[in-house]
Amino acid sequence: MDGPPSEFRIADAWDKEYLAGRYSGEPPLPFIADVLSAARRMGIDRGLYIGCGNGRNFVPLIRAGLELTGVDLSSIAIRQLSDRLPACAERLYVGDLSALPRGSSYPLVIGIQVFQHGDRVTCLQHIQKAQQLLEVGGLFCIRVNAIGSEHEHRNEVVEVTEDGSETIRYLAGPKEGLLIHFFSRKGLGNAFESGFRQTLPLRYVTMQRDPPSVGHWDQWEAIWQKI
Repeated sequence: MDGPPSEFRIADAWDKEYLAGRYSGEPPLPFIADVLSAARRMGIDRGLYIGCGNGRNFVPLIRAGLELTGVDLSSIAIRQLSDRLPACAERLYVGDLSALPRGSSYPLVIGIQVFQHGDRVTCLQHIQKAQQLLEVGGLFCIRVNAIGSEHEHRNEVVEVTEDGSETIRYLAGPKEGLLIHFFSRKGLGNAFESGFRQTLPLRYVTMQRDPPSVGHWDQWEAIWQKI
């Protein structure tokens, strides 16, 4: 596709969403309780949140006692989060994983609805780069789009993979022009089949959209330990 690199298109789309009040006042996802429980069982109190946004889930994790570094493509999200948690501002970065300090590693990596921008290869590459930042024995907590979701906005399917995953391009809505990947169970599981073991088994979560939106969207949630 012609135009600026995908990360700039993604950042621009999310900048507009956060400026419009995206996630303002929304409670954290229930998955956050699983993340906290798993971290406490392992004695982990430090980690990295990839795609931290403006703090919907990041803030409650901080308030629960985790010391988190956050990174997000959206400069608006990071600015809003820095305003909410000024004490964390020095640990918040705008950009992709290359924006993090060289040599960084973490006992906890969290990625919620972030490893789904792009086609299958791109998404798997993003997951692999994040896995490289995770320390041996550490936990990788992930939530991503699942096949079976009802798409709210007009789109076209551009990729159906051998593992049953698919990629669409939105033709309307806030993500117009962007590729978004929807994982099958096998497709996501394959990304963690070597060097990881499950501590929270892969589960399928269905959420109904709030009116006036209609339909449902589905997610995979899981926690893996690096071995």
